[in-house]
Amino acid sequence: MKVLMISTEKLPVPNIRGGAIQTYICGVMGLLAKRHKITILGRTDPDLPVDEISGGIRFARVESNGQFDVYRKNVIDFLKRAKNPYDLIHMFNRPKLVIPVRQVYPDARILLSMHNDMFNPGKISRSEGEAAVEETERIITISDFIGEKICKDIPKAVGKTKTIYSGVDLKRFIPWSMSEQARLTRNRLRAEYGLTHKKVILFVGRLTPKKGPHVLIRAMSYLKQNNAALVLVGGSWYSDNTITDYVAYVKALAARSPHPVIIPGYIPTDQIHQWFSVGDVFVLTSLWEEPLARVLYEAMASGLPILTTARGGNTEVVQNNGLIVKNPENPQEYAEKLDELFSHPKRGQQMGMNGRRMAEERFSWNRVAEEILHVWEGSG
Repeated sequence: MKVLMISTEKLPVPNIRGGAIQTYICGVMGLLAKRHKITILGRTDPDLPVDEISGGIRFARVESNGQFDVYRKNVIDFLKRAKNPYDLIHMFNRPKLVIPVRQVYPDARILLSMHNDMFNPGKISRSEGEAAVEETERIITISDFIGEKICKDIPKAVGKTKTIYSGVDLKRFIPWSMSEQARLTRNRLRAEYGLTHKKVILFVGRLTPKKGPHVLIRAMSYLKQNNAALVLVGGSWYSDNTITDYVAYVKALAARSPHPVIIPGYIPTDQIHQWFSVGDVFVLTSLWEEPLARVLYEAMASGLPILTTARGGNTEVVQNNGLIVKNPENPQEYAEKLDELFSHPKRGQQMGMNGRRMAEERFSWNRVAEEILHVWEGSG
């Protein structure tokens, strides 16, 4: 088949600026291209050509300025100029594109991959959402949580949703105990940041209020473990180390913490795996209904025990590989569970290895691509 995959207007493909959707597309595109002719349509970027063929895949890029309306117009213009029709158009996270695309391509199969609840009434009207669902053959969701939310918002979606969990590069994200390179990286970064003899609590994500890193800093005041340090990896936005009011607030809290708090800022996508080798436990402090954070897959693959919140879809991948915080806004609960892990190191190590095993068995990119192919080829 001739397949067009349409990314979002926010970040480019390949994922040189990060982004969960862009990482997802990059994880599967080479595997999908072994069976089908793939074109990936995304936004322009100063470091990428407007049109190129790489690895047998065509990458086409149109202007967006980060604005959906601009992007939609240029996506439709691209489709109108296409010389050969696409058999299947697989769009990501933008149900508002479905009807404009259908008007240009009345006969193509249309699929949606949903990484957020973009069908909620604040994002799309009920009538437009229902029309998009009518024209969509299948809605692939990143978690059961998102599938259930979509069906609640648009009941016509019942029977069309299918959860396909994301994946992780098992060769890049690997426990330091299983990789000499990861062990050397761990020792280097821990020495560079004064963490050599510390129990390192790792957070990776955007430094924004809904991600909750401020609660984790506050939790440091309640820790009984006296040899702990916190590392917050991330910026205010992808590829952005701007000191927003919130980042300044986080830094001020960090300065008053009784334990060291290291904030290295935004780390490029091709280096982020190095920081997972630094940690001893991974904490995701989501205060919002997170669809399912991809950093959890990366922490699992890296062999880290996980502490995350009972919000959104995050708990769907935490079983015997971590602990759940029931009240995400309570710093004392984080501290209690961290002390529990630090007091029983063998249990924490076992959780980490359970997570690695789960990643190998359930969250490889091969598995993701196979499940997408089942949908594309009409058997899923």
